[in-house]
Amino acid sequence: MSDNDIRVGVGFPLGQLARALTTAGTHEDPATRQRAERRVRRWQQVVDGMAAGTLDIGSRTPVRDLPVWVTPEVIHGGFATGTPAAGGALRPDETDRARRLGLPAERRVLFWSWLTDAGLVELGELLDSGRYRVEYAEEAALPVVAWLLRAGERDAAVNLLEEIAPYADRLRFTPGPNDQPAVDPDVVYRQTAGEVRRLLEQRQPNAQIETMREALTVWNPFADELLTRWCETVVDGRVDAVTPDDWLPRAAQLLARYRHLAAAHPRCGRHRHRKGSIGVLRTALERRVAGAQLTPRERGLVQSVVEAMLRKRGRPGSPEHTALREQQAREAALPRHHQLAQLVAARLAALPQDVGIHDVDHVLRPVDADESHLAGVVAGWPAPAPVARVVARATAATLEQLIARGVIASAEELARLTPRLAAATAASAYPDPALRILMDATYRAFRARRSLLLLNLEHQVRLAELPWVRAVVSARIDTSDTRDQARRTLARLGSAAVTGFPATVLPNPLVKELSTLSTQASLPLPWVEELAADIFMGTFSAKFLQAATLAGRRLAGSLYARYYDIDYPAIAAIDDTRRRLIRRARTSNTFDELCRDRAGASRRRSWFQVAANGTIIEQAQILTTHNLATIVELGIDLPAIDLAKQCLDTVLRLTARLHHNPRPLGTVKNTAYAWRQMVFFLSLSTGEEQTAFLSHAAQRLAAQPDHVRTRLAPAVIGLGHIVGGGTFDQDGRAGTGRRLLGWTTRAHWMLDPSLEVG
Repeated sequence: MSDNDIRVGVGFPLGQLARALTTAGTHEDPATRQRAERRVRRWQQVVDGMAAGTLDIGSRTPVRDLPVWVTPEVIHGGFATGTPAAGGALRPDETDRARRLGLPAERRVLFWSWLTDAGLVELGELLDSGRYRVEYAEEAALPVVAWLLRAGERDAAVNLLEEIAPYADRLRFTPGPNDQPAVDPDVVYRQTAGEVRRLLEQRQPNAQIETMREALTVWNPFADELLTRWCETVVDGRVDAVTPDDWLPRAAQLLARYRHLAAAHPRCGRHRHRKGSIGVLRTALERRVAGAQLTPRERGLVQSVVEAMLRKRGRPGSPEHTALREQQAREAALPRHHQLAQLVAARLAALPQDVGIHDVDHVLRPVDADESHLAGVVAGWPAPAPVARVVARATAATLEQLIARGVIASAEELARLTPRLAAATAASAYPDPALRILMDATYRAFRARRSLLLLNLEHQVRLAELPWVRAVVSARIDTSDTRDQARRTLARLGSAAVTGFPATVLPNPLVKELSTLSTQASLPLPWVEELAADIFMGTFSAKFLQAATLAGRRLAGSLYARYYDIDYPAIAAIDDTRRRLIRRARTSNTFDELCRDRAGASRRRSWFQVAANGTIIEQAQILTTHNLATIVELGIDLPAIDLAKQCLDTVLRLTARLHHNPRPLGTVKNTAYAWRQMVFFLSLSTGEEQTAFLSHAAQRLAAQPDHVRTRLAPAVIGLGHIVGGGTFDQDGRAGTGRRLLGWTTRAHWMLDPSLEVG
């Protein structure tokens, strides 16, 4: 059985099911248990479907009896559950429609109600208003039917209906309502105002803070009362030397109040410690109230505690003691984060809930006088940083502004937001405004669908495969303006990714958008995805060789080519031969062999196959530069040395994480990827700049802890050797210098056990 068979077999889903069951049954947090229960149901669906043969994991059509265009429900690892995402219970607006029309609340009945004269008029009004939300691409199908009929394309509308009608009882083909019309596509946001509002409303009091407040407001004053009672018994510095007439009744009242306080304030447990100040004084007081006398040992303990408390804080009522308690009271009265979170959530409730926030500063303004009365917090108090960070996720601005503000903090977050820009670009080819808005929404919904686990070089479903998108393809008018817009968007996204996150490999969703934009711009550029080592089939599609050839046109003989020992002219010759002999080939066996040879990997499968796959994939990334050369091909002017320095900072930070790291392999891989990007940017600079960069790298390295210097010094020495005109031997060595790679089937030199000392 191969590794791919293991991945798509029932073992992986069963393992996920077992973990979800454990969490659902044992986790202390109710919300976490509830989420785990949902995962249990979904993984059980996967296991049952695979056992029954209704699921074909690894296929483009994983669910039997559902066509390729249906959006499947997909969970971790790319597994389809068998449930269509656009199915399930009726939405509230659908239930309301059924009630309004006096129809049964059934999906098929509602489907046909939209195709009556009144229903088509309603769809037309919806199209013109733009006030709808397409969550799944299927929800655009009936609006397309309405548009086709309005445009006189009756045959196309009938053909589309014939294709989707068989699924009318299982799928939703109309969008949900949205109070907000279409907005500027240049403005994006990570979350909506409604989403961050709900997060803030869920904020609970911080247990540690509440425990501290309880200590300051309840137990410190109680300790003062205990101390005061015992001070009343002092004569000539001796505790329990005298018992005033009303002392015992007042002591009994104090103990009764203690029992009430202990029941009402359970957070702080210090008062329960018998050897603590409160514990000693309270226990002794209980003995006296019960009629017993203190033993010499007990009296000595009380004496010691009383003296220590007086020495530390002064006598209760004294100026120094009063000042301390007043300061503690002020600290306890400070507004807590959950109170301020509720206040900010109330502000957000007044804003449109389905879009981002344009004026975040106004939402985060200090507490107003009226709000202080409602929320019980001090007027003028600012929003705390944890609350501000949550609200910032809904900031509505351009990509560049969000990156600069740190709202978009990773390439993955950038990739998640790019479909909005790409959708507007793709939809610009539709002259009709109503159809343009609908196709924009369809594109964004389609891009939000989760990728399937696919084998045998199968590709994910493409937008053009959706029947309602095909039905309006003739309405597109590709002009020089639309191609220019696609080129501008392509360059903008490529620049934002590289300059914003120079040390990060482009995420696959972003690669997909760049590839689509290239097609729209009539730029046949080869964009390559990051491949998963655990399902790698041992071969690369033809575009990998094309990407390597493109990289060679810029990098042949460069620092990058010399560092990684790449013969780019030979790769160009391979590509030329492939083009002449096998123009229609989907794969390049010669490129496969080249990557395998460079990785030193054999064809024989073994227990470390995933690691062996990783070494091969890494070589493909090296040869192609994993899209960096393709981005440079767009004519973007990159600040190469600045980007190289940022990559070095990332390398140093990741290397520091290797120390005493129980699972270091992923960190080594990411370190090597950041290093590779650094070498690429250095290759775009002059020899003088490269030499100056080496001095900078040496200074930065010298300022690091010993374990970082020792781990990374071989890589820096190796880079300096290549910059100086040297070469590595076949093992990637040059004296004490080493070529830094991320994957290996042996122990990695950065993980030498001797480096873990200290």
